[in-house]
Amino acid sequence: MEWSTIFHDITTKHDFKEMHDFLEREYATEIVYPARENIYQAFELTPFDKVKVVILGQDPYHGPNQAHGLAFSVQPNAKFPPSLRNMYQELADDIGCHRTTPHLQDWAREGVLLLNTVLTVRQGQAHSHRDIGWEIFTNEIIKAISAYKSDVVFILWGKPAQQKIRLIDTTKHYIIQSPHPSPLSAYRGFFGSKPYSRANDYLVKHGIDPIHWCE
Repeated sequence: MEWSTIFHDITTKHDFKEMHDFLEREYATEIVYPARENIYQAFELTPFDKVKVVILGQDPYHGPNQAHGLAFSVQPNAKFPPSLRNMYQELADDIGCHRTTPHLQDWAREGVLLLNTVLTVRQGQAHSHRDIGWEIFTNEIIKAISAYKSDVVFILWGKPAQQKIRLIDTTKHYIIQSPHPSPLSAYRGFFGSKPYSRANDYLVKHGIDPIHWCE
């Protein structure tokens, strides 16, 4: 199975013309992130048959030189966003590695699908592309992973991500959930949740190579 097959199935099932027309206007008249060529980078770096872990985000970062198509990741020279800083703090506490790069492309190549539920955003306006159709698309992506794969680890941080559990067959996949790594909620249970070691323990138990979370 390849993403192209899944994309074809989704676009056959749903009409995204209005969303495409909206995005054409937005990219022509507004500053929108990520760059058009990076909208689908998560799928380009993590082929369907390589997906081991799914980390769900919401919409892309909406500041300059940040979003590049991977949830929680920012471009190499960008300042660390607070959520990513907290993710790295938990990573250090969990498995003892200290990352210094703000992009997560190596995780993506390891088999971590860094999927935002909305794939575009207008500069400076969080959630500005909510409900234009992206949620329909990404819900179908989650359902396809659930249906066609087994023993995938879904890491769901915060209530919006956890609402996606209904799309996942929990009898054949592993769910890790905790509060979001945002500074607003990280101290309510994200810190100490050990998502990285728990994901790897599950993968190894099921005969799957673990993720190299360190640089």
